[in-house]
Amino acid sequence: SENYSKIRFKAISANEGFARLCAAAFASQQDPTVEVISDIKTAVSEAVTNAVVHAYPDRTGEVEMTLLSDCGVLTIYIRDEGAGIADVEKAMQPFYTTSEGDERSGMGFTVMNTFMDSLTVTSKVGGGTTVMMKKVLTGKKR
Repeated sequence: SENYSKIRFKAISANEGFARLCAAAFASQQDPTVEVISDIKTAVSEAVTNAVVHAYPDRTGEVEMTLLSDCGVLTIYIRDEGAGIADVEKAMQPFYTTSEGDERSGMGFTVMNTFMDSLTVTSKVGGGTTVMMKKVLTGKKR
């Protein structure tokens, strides 16, 4: 049966751990493996970090995380109302980064894609970004 949770939090790095724990706790209701929980936490970290670092370069905005569990599949939406991404396809390439001279690797979307079963990114310049990730919590991959 379907269950969902929606939380909004300030787009600051301190809330990355909070988002990870919320996603893990929500997913735990379906009794997934430790490995699956770890994958979810890693992907959520990357998505929230992207929002914190890139969405609001000149102000502190909010991030909204929606968790939806249905028939053993967890869908996570991480949404911001920030700067947006001009070229999502380009941004999703490994090592692509807009933070020159930064220690960031440009691997955020690649990590999300690796640890989750599906990843969709929609964005509008000046209108924010939504990352949708799915993970099968029980049984076989779909």
